[in-house]
Amino acid sequence: MAQMVTSGVSPEGPRPSYMYKVVLLGSMSVGKSSLAYRYVRNDFRELLPTVGCSFFTQALDLDEATVKFEIWDTAGQEKYHSVCHLYYRDAQAALIVYDIANKQTFSRAKLWLEELEKRFLLDEIVIALVGNKTDLAAEREVTTEEAEEFAQTKGLLFMETSAKSNYQVNDVFMAVVQQLLRREKEKVSKPSPHGRSTVDLRASRTRLRCC
Repeated sequence: MAQMVTSGVSPEGPRPSYMYKVVLLGSMSVGKSSLAYRYVRNDFRELLPTVGCSFFTQALDLDEATVKFEIWDTAGQEKYHSVCHLYYRDAQAALIVYDIANKQTFSRAKLWLEELEKRFLLDEIVIALVGNKTDLAAEREVTTEEAEEFAQTKGLLFMETSAKSNYQVNDVFMAVVQQLLRREKEKVSKPSPHGRSTVDLRASRTRLRCC
C-alpha cells in the first residue's frame, strides 16, 4: 500500500508526498545492483553479487508530488529464490531486469513475472521489463522488438538501459513514478460507493506500457 507521508505546499495548493516500495528482480549478473547504484549515486560500479537483499532510497521533488522510493535489490542466485517473496511483499512497483546479451536471463525474467502474478492481482503493481547492458549491443541475444512485444502483451512498461553508460536509467524509474502518480490521481477522482470522492492511498489500478 502506498504511504502518504506529508502534504507540502505548491503555488497550486497542497502537494502530497508518497513513499513507494520498488523491488528489482532478475537473474544474477544482469546488473540490478548497478542500476540501483547508478540511479541513486549517479555512478557505475561492477558490484559483487547481492546476498539476500540490498536497500537504497531516493527522493524526488516533482511538481505534482514529493516521492520517496525504497528500492529493494534482490539477490539473483537460485539459492535465494525461495525467500525473495519476503522482499517484494507489499511492493507498489517492480523492475524485472534481464541482460540483452544473455537470452537465458530473458527467459528467467518471464518466470519472475509469473511469480509476481501469483502474489499480486494484475492491476495491483506497476511492473517494468528492463533490458539492461545496451553497452553490449554487439553481443545482443534479445532483440528490442522481441522484448517490447512481450511487454506489450503483458501490459508492462518496457525500456532498455545501461547502468554502465547511464542510458535511460533515470528514465525507467521516472516512467514508473509517473505511472504510480497517475494511479493516485485516478483514485482521487473515483467516486466512492456513497457518492462522494474518496482518496485511496493504494496505487490505482491501470497498467500501461511505456514508450
